[in-house]
Amino acid sequence: MAISKKIETFMERSSWIRKMFEEGIELKKRYGAENVFDFSLGNPNLEPPVKFVPVINSLLDGEPEGMHKYMPNAGFPFVRQKIAEHLNQKEGTNLDESSIVMCCGAGAGLNVVLKALINSGEEVLTIAPYFVEYNFYADNAGGVLKLAEANEDFSININEIEKNLTEKTKAVIINSPNNPTGRIYYQNEIDALSELLRVKGKEFGHTIYLISDEPYKKLIFDDIQLPSILQSYENSIIVYSFSKDLSLAGERIGYIAVNKNIDDYEKIINAIILCNRILGFVNAPALMQRVVAELLEETVDLEFYKNNRDTLYEIIKGAKFDFKKPEGAFYFFIKSPVPDDVEFVRTANKHKILLVPGSGFGRKGYFRVAYCVSPDTIKNSEAAWLKLGKNYF
Repeated sequence: MAISKKIETFMERSSWIRKMFEEGIELKKRYGAENVFDFSLGNPNLEPPVKFVPVINSLLDGEPEGMHKYMPNAGFPFVRQKIAEHLNQKEGTNLDESSIVMCCGAGAGLNVVLKALINSGEEVLTIAPYFVEYNFYADNAGGVLKLAEANEDFSININEIEKNLTEKTKAVIINSPNNPTGRIYYQNEIDALSELLRVKGKEFGHTIYLISDEPYKKLIFDDIQLPSILQSYENSIIVYSFSKDLSLAGERIGYIAVNKNIDDYEKIINAIILCNRILGFVNAPALMQRVVAELLEETVDLEFYKNNRDTLYEIIKGAKFDFKKPEGAFYFFIKSPVPDDVEFVRTANKHKILLVPGSGFGRKGYFRVAYCVSPDTIKNSEAAWLKLGKNYF
């Protein structure tokens, strides 16, 4: 066999979004891109904020000495200090330069944190539905991913989490706003989870770390406030990406923020810095570190995504699908009208609507709709959604 058995299995498990992407290419070739309504990929379709180009141009024109050389593996100290101050202002935390490690986006950041924390065979718990690549990240660190089902409205089910915490549990990963549901976890949910982890940590005789995966942190609508994980739970770590709020997905830039009150703070920081290097990332991209340091108060046009959400919500509701309008990110996660979500997605394909089955996110019987698309794609899809709905309602 040319490739490892494990990777072959992983390829099969992670194939849904890739399959939808490939089928989309074929449909667009056959019918024309304007006649295919692709809601399959969570790929930001806005350009970066208007300040991005002037900032990057000023850096390239000025070319600070040593701009492209190695820096400490944690990143440029002045960038890390700016991020710490930004978080302190927004969340009332007490971070400093030492609390921040720059990373190559959230995916890299999660791999680095798990590598630093997890011993072979230890468990990482997350809430289903969930971002499927958590399976691979846990495995990369020698750990095992375990699932706790969310409530019907995708809120945190504390009883399910408690039932699935064991003496092997080393960390819990949460993602809010959530991919695939768009659900935000509220303050009371986070506080209840934090207290549970304290109690269970004492019972098991070891710390249970709370890792908050936050690439959609600023993509929140309707004046809803996102609670601070760092304020709620002392043994917490944030992994953040600029991919979504600045539309810099291809630049692979983010940061890890470690709570100053975490157990063994110095050891954890030093372990994360080492893992950033030994996993092959070495350091986050030098130019992008300097760029994002000047754009911490900026976001893409959130009204664009909100308008997309509201317009598509009315269209899909008009097609008789029943679901709650999400508070953040850029996804709907909708109950399939038939138990077999894969069968439903195949039917949607016949109407030239590209979706991803919920099975790909650990929740059968649902499907995900990504609305980070052009408004024309949404408006032009209305007739197709109505025809699709008539198959079932």
